[in-house]
Amino acid sequence: MALVLTSHRPPPPPAAKSATDVPLRVLTWSALGTRCEVQYAATSAAQAQSFETAAVAWVAAFEAKYSRFLPDSLLSRINASAGRAPVAIDAEMEGLLALCDRLYFMTQGVLDPTALPLLRLWDYKAPSPRLPTDVELAAAQRLVGWKKVQRTPGHVFLPEPGMALDFGGFGKEWAVDIIAQIARDHGITAALVDFGHDLRTVGLPPGRPAWHIGLEDPAAPGALKGSLALTRGQGVASSGDYLRRILIDGVRYGHIVDPRTGRPVANGCRQATIIAPTCLQAGVLSTAAFVLGVQAGLELIQAQPGIEGQILTDSTRAQTRGFWNYVAT
Repeated sequence: MALVLTSHRPPPPPAAKSATDVPLRVLTWSALGTRCEVQYAATSAAQAQSFETAAVAWVAAFEAKYSRFLPDSLLSRINASAGRAPVAIDAEMEGLLALCDRLYFMTQGVLDPTALPLLRLWDYKAPSPRLPTDVELAAAQRLVGWKKVQRTPGHVFLPEPGMALDFGGFGKEWAVDIIAQIARDHGITAALVDFGHDLRTVGLPPGRPAWHIGLEDPAAPGALKGSLALTRGQGVASSGDYLRRILIDGVRYGHIVDPRTGRPVANGCRQATIIAPTCLQAGVLSTAAFVLGVQAGLELIQAQPGIEGQILTDSTRAQTRGFWNYVAT
């Protein structure tokens, strides 16, 4: 194609590159107890720098406010005041507590943000893990119960000493969705946000028809057993007991605890994978389906609009009708 220039004025500046013309950049850092990674396409160095600064800063602020491992966080202050006094909270925390309420209802009580006393007993990271006694389990379970939490405008109160909140069941996934939104707010139209393998896609990767997400083989951790192809800005998450676990007297206890029983899940499930419009939905439903087991878990998935999922045991595979639409061949 010929290029014609006017003789008495300089040529116009070159057009900005589109996201399909540039390679993916990769941003990685450690936060929220895991490896955070964002693959994304930026059309300029300035756009990339602005997005990366905003993403890292938002995650740092989120962690500082809601991590139970930081003694000065708002969540830690709420836990430290259990049984003593209500704690003042802002609108953002009120919104997260309202989200806890909805997730508790949706998962039939499987996602209970007050389950921390039980999680502390089943600490798979302990240097010398041991089985909790029945007395310890009973005492911890008496402290668990989302419906006990007292919420009033501007305040929250845990009425019993020893009660504690933990956003680990959904906080990382919620953060993934926020970072995906921050990418879009910065004009980025292609991104894959991955926080500890909780994922959310934005647009399509440059020059490719889909984001391909590997599915880990629970029988051979580290090896892949197929992949998914995502094209519509979806979230993906898997839950399983084959990586994070403890061995006591030769018996394996997974890290996922059922707050209704106070004990690690032992229903034969090895992995539950969910594809959903958001990472939050995918993460919460993958955990809930894993805890509920094959039949009840599949029923829960099928009851949610726009959700597809798969549950694996050592010998069976159960999945929703539309899950195969995403399996890459």
